[in-house]
Amino acid sequence: MSGVNNIFDSHAHYADHAFDEDRADILAELPGKGVRYVMLASSDMRDTVENAVLAEKYDYLYAAAGIHPEYAEELPEGWLETVREKAVSCPKVMAIGECGLDYHYEGYSPQAQERVFAAQLELAKELDMPVIVHTRDAWEDTMRLLKKYRPQGVVHCFSGSAEIAAEILKLGMYIGFTGVLTFSNAKKALRALETVPVERLLMETDCPYMAPVPMRGKRCDSSMIRYTAEKAAEIKNIPVQELLDITCRNALELYGIEQEV
Repeated sequence: MSGVNNIFDSHAHYADHAFDEDRADILAELPGKGVRYVMLASSDMRDTVENAVLAEKYDYLYAAAGIHPEYAEELPEGWLETVREKAVSCPKVMAIGECGLDYHYEGYSPQAQERVFAAQLELAKELDMPVIVHTRDAWEDTMRLLKKYRPQGVVHCFSGSAEIAAEILKLGMYIGFTGVLTFSNAKKALRALETVPVERLLMETDCPYMAPVPMRGKRCDSSMIRYTAEKAAEIKNIPVQELLDITCRNALELYGIEQEV
């Protein structure tokens, strides 16, 4: 598996404080480890601003602007205009997100989450941009909204069933998988992966989280996607590099990024 290249990490968080001490060093090293592109997903207003800056600084980085459901109740007035402004004015902001619904923890208002998610789905439709969707323990409401707005985009860090994956595919969306594929309890994710055509598949890390085996428990970075890709390629019965080439092409198409010659 050594020497793989053409990695497109379709979901990463390099503005996260986990990278504060060595962010510049890591971002300088990734292209030499086979990483060709990275999509920076945003969680809050700080991310939305910081990711746009990072994307302008590094040729291989691109960004999304958006609000994670965890922050739906603490948004400043005019938050949506800030997201719109970044999406419109920054040439390397290519998507809205990550946005969605997360009912895993008690104490967060489902109503506020749905309001903020719907606003971002409407914005994505207005701007003709893809969305990066986060959903956890909220499949029924998430699918209801996706079927209502029918956005282009990806459901990232997929944790649903094969049946839900089929519904998402019918909407024309992509499905992203993380290092969870390599975990010992990944049977559900692997069954879902079996049903996803490689033409609708994205590879991601969600770094600094979700480090794949054998790096589990460590801070994740985009170079570790090779382990996730190895597992996905095994399930799809194709070479690892072929899978990375296909998923890179998928992400370029989804995000509207012109491929370098």
